[in-house]
Amino acid sequence: MVRAVRTGKSTGAESIAIRVPFGGTSLLLTIRAERLLAACLMPVLVIGTAAAQAPAPARQAPPRSAATRPAANTGVIQSIQIEGARRIEQGTIRSYLLVRPGDTFDPGRIDRSLKTLYATGLFKDVQLGRVGDTLVVRVVENPIVSRVAYEGNHKLTDDQLRPELQLRPRAVFTPALAEADRVHILAMYAKRGYYDATVEPKIIQEDQNRVDVVFQINDGSAALISKIVVTGNKAFSESRLSEVISSRESRWWRFLSSSDSYDPERLAYDKELLRRFYLKNGYADVQVSDAAAELSPDRKGFFLSFTVHEGERYKIGKVAINVQLRNLTDAELMPNLQLASGDYYDGDAVGRSADAIELAVHNRGYAFVEVKPRITRDEEKHTIDLSFDVGEGPRVYVERIDIVGNTRTEDKVIRREFRLAEGDPFSAEAVRMSKTRLTDLGYFTNVDVATNPGSAPDKAVLLTTIAEKATGELSFGGGYSTDAGALIDIGLSERNLVGTGINASINGVLAQRRSSISASVTNPYFLDRNLIAGGDVFLIQTNFLGTQPYDENRVGFDMRLGYNFNEHLRQVWSYSLVDRQVYNIETGASPFILNESGTTLLSQVSQVITLDYRDSRVNAHSGYILELGTDVAGLGGDTRFLRGNLNGAYYIPLERYLGNPDWGVKLAGSTGYMELLPGGREQIIDRFFLGGDNLRGFLDGGAGPTDVLTGNPLGGRFIWTQTTELRYPLPVSPDLGLSGRAFVDVGSLTEASFRSPSACLATTTLTCQIRQSAAPRVGAGVGVSWQTAFGLINLDLAPFVIKQPGDQTQIFRFGFGTRF
Repeated sequence: MVRAVRTGKSTGAESIAIRVPFGGTSLLLTIRAERLLAACLMPVLVIGTAAAQAPAPARQAPPRSAATRPAANTGVIQSIQIEGARRIEQGTIRSYLLVRPGDTFDPGRIDRSLKTLYATGLFKDVQLGRVGDTLVVRVVENPIVSRVAYEGNHKLTDDQLRPELQLRPRAVFTPALAEADRVHILAMYAKRGYYDATVEPKIIQEDQNRVDVVFQINDGSAALISKIVVTGNKAFSESRLSEVISSRESRWWRFLSSSDSYDPERLAYDKELLRRFYLKNGYADVQVSDAAAELSPDRKGFFLSFTVHEGERYKIGKVAINVQLRNLTDAELMPNLQLASGDYYDGDAVGRSADAIELAVHNRGYAFVEVKPRITRDEEKHTIDLSFDVGEGPRVYVERIDIVGNTRTEDKVIRREFRLAEGDPFSAEAVRMSKTRLTDLGYFTNVDVATNPGSAPDKAVLLTTIAEKATGELSFGGGYSTDAGALIDIGLSERNLVGTGINASINGVLAQRRSSISASVTNPYFLDRNLIAGGDVFLIQTNFLGTQPYDENRVGFDMRLGYNFNEHLRQVWSYSLVDRQVYNIETGASPFILNESGTTLLSQVSQVITLDYRDSRVNAHSGYILELGTDVAGLGGDTRFLRGNLNGAYYIPLERYLGNPDWGVKLAGSTGYMELLPGGREQIIDRFFLGGDNLRGFLDGGAGPTDVLTGNPLGGRFIWTQTTELRYPLPVSPDLGLSGRAFVDVGSLTEASFRSPSACLATTTLTCQIRQSAAPRVGAGVGVSWQTAFGLINLDLAPFVIKQPGDQTQIFRFGFGTRF
């Protein structure tokens, strides 16, 4: 009960004392007021007295009763008493208070102290009150999370959910955090297309103020894309535009893909893809005004719609380059243009031309370059004039390179692929090359290098965001030949061993008459320097899959050491020591092969120098590569020879003509020659063989010189091959991951005569005769590559061959692999 009494008088003023019950005691609050104010207050306080006898209303958050509110800014806090603290130190609570002993009982500061304590999230309830000259702080602590569990989740695993949520063991529990995590789980399910998922957090009270939090989840069913509609399109059909975007309508064969699941971020990306596609095909005024997704009433599917305003199609008018740098002319940069007058406008080609011009200027020694494309429309003639302004760019330096997303790969593995370092002049071309090198590593599903402002206008921060992927590979290879039947090749490899960038592998081959096992390890940055170091140990037992009438056993090792001269030129040296044994020679085999029986030791030094100007080492579309290799045997061992080979490939993109980057032509060729050194023993197993991988349509080693009587392949000392391959997309959904190719392989193998025919005659009474022809062998056919969730599957069919007597054909060949 609240009591109000008049106390003494003073000149022109009265005092009113209010006694308020508080726990087992009471607070006496004194109000001094003018006589008139005191007279007015008395009726109000009488009403308050009656009201105090009625039941108290429900307490609102933050809960505060009248007893916890100091009523006047009078008195000094002599001490602060903390009650209810069990787990949280009293010093921690005091640190959040805005008053200290010696301060006055300021209601405003005490109220802000109460709100500050609530804001920490550590307490379920807080009360502040005054007992005499003591400020009493009563708290009820929030419980501690003992365990967080998930039940009913199948589409998202515990490991996927756990790092995304705020509630964790030993964290403070609040209902707000539980609700926030519930909403976040629903958002994660929605991103995967499960819009009817439900999540309910269950709180289980434990002793010692602890709780278990269990999220009961019902995955629901995926809301797939039922229909994709494009309106406003005239130049391209809806089916053609549906191939441009990354979203796909739901089909039964897309069970291994997520492209038919609705994703708001993907919808925005699809809108941009449509815009770029039209710009690439000459529609410079195109607008994709709307991209909408509508959820069906049963929440089982989405309808996507895109609205396109195409505008007119433009051709290129005049093309000019305006160079504003000293000692550099426009004509020197004109070859870098990738479009010409009369071509349809291509926004991508404009960007590529600008990049090529910038690279060409950089290569001439200009550190800071800026290329600005400018376009001038002629709406009446539907032409666009292009000019590229080449001038000195702003002097910007790389302040810092930040890397995020590499949970497994070490930072140094990523940093060493950058073509610029902290403190170097910023170069957009160097950033592009760095991104390409990181992508070519094969360690990441996505690489993004963003340029952000630094601490000063002349500084930039490179933010590298990566998404790691499985780099281990469990591979299976298979094939079928007309003579040997089926074979299986099994391999286990890891290209990024424990995140160090080291490549390690072990491979085994099982076939009807073949077996082998090998182990290999390669460090591309040995001692963190520009050195490639590695080695192999192997044991191989084979009969060349039926093309040779003997068994061969090889046991040995090799060591490698290489280095890069620059971005495009590299060289690798190696040493091999191999013990070879030819045995189990079939009765009636060629006299030349009978002479091979026994054991020989190969001690060989090799080198390969490579000039690589391809746009990508993994999936090349343009550029070329040349390789020159030499082998010298004779530093010990039984064989002495000099062998050389030259290989090259040139890639021609057809995207400019056909509008699809999957179209392209590959022209490849190789040649090799072997010369026997004095004192050496000539071995068939050291020669070149033709067929299989280097000439499709023929068995491994199945084309070339043979023994006249037995038909056994004998190999040769001079070989050449040439391949023309057309790569193209198949007329199916790109989401299937299928691509096609048509190829024509041509090759020849000659110079099979032995330098020591007496050796042949010493082993048999038969006449040593060799059938050989320099006439080219030809294999032509088609092939399909299928990129599946289990790995890449290659199928080659070569029914069209031109062969010579004694050649052995192979019509069908395949291989596949899977990654882990």
